Amino acid sequence: MPSSLALDAPWRVYSSPYDHLRPSQPQEKVNVVEALQEFWQMKQARGAELRNGALVIYESVPANCPPYVCYVTLPGGSCFGSFQNCPTKAEARRSSAKIALMNSVFNDHPSRRISDDFIERAVGDARTTFNGSQDVADNPNTGIGAFRFMLESNKGKTMLEFQELMTVFQLLHWNGSLKAMRERQCSRQEVVAHYSHRTLDDDMRSQMALDWIAREQELPNVLSRELRAADAELELARRSGRELRFPKEKKDILMMAHAQLSGGDAMSLGAG
Repeated sequence: MPSSLALDAPWRVYSSPYDHLRPSQPQEKVNVVEALQEFWQMKQARGAELRNGALVIYESVPANCPPYVCYVTLPGGSCFGSFQNCPTKAEARRSSAKIALMNSVFNDHPSRRISDDFIERAVGDARTTFNGSQDVADNPNTGIGAFRFMLESNKGKTMLEFQELMTVFQLLHWNGSLKAMRERQCSRQEVVAHYSHRTLDDDMRSQMALDWIAREQELPNVLSRELRAADAELELARRSGRELRFPKEKKDILMMAHAQLSGGDAMSLGAG
């Protein structure tokens, strides 16, 4: 592996296996909102380990006129959004539920469960992408090695149930926290072991928002540029029917930072 390669690269470039998995004919005869909730309640009843329970959470984007947008976050942390132009808030909720239900059902296929074979394929893909050797993949202090360690620590889970943990490490890389930990001589294995038990909560978001406030004070306008880029990334991913947790969390953290700086509403900054 080239010495210039960021050792946490597998977390940075991770993309959902569900990208572009979306209904081609979005017509249904069932109540998809109810069906999605029942699906995850059924999974919990059958023994799925859901840290925060089986509740499916919807978030409507404030708007005074259509098209309306709604996001849905699933147990385990994956997020999907309405991908159609929705004339009502109810239709936006149904649109987000459709794609979330489709991905939830697909996620139950045995091939999506983290197993020894799955780990070898995922690590092999990472090695191929970054020209890593087997020694690099087996070393827990490299990015690929830590990626393997993280997968092995979550064997038995499905990819959607693993999403929140993956998003935590994507955010830590994006926010510069992994680099700071590396400079403090923290090993990748220590970092993974610590954050594997952390949830992506308001405390973590607030800490990252403070980091961006500090950056803005050092480099004026960096926050607005990053927020516009995050907003564009989220919008493109939503319209493409992709998994959205990472880009959505980025935008939420940046908006939190801007709101604290301005004492006002950050929505206008993300609209440009």
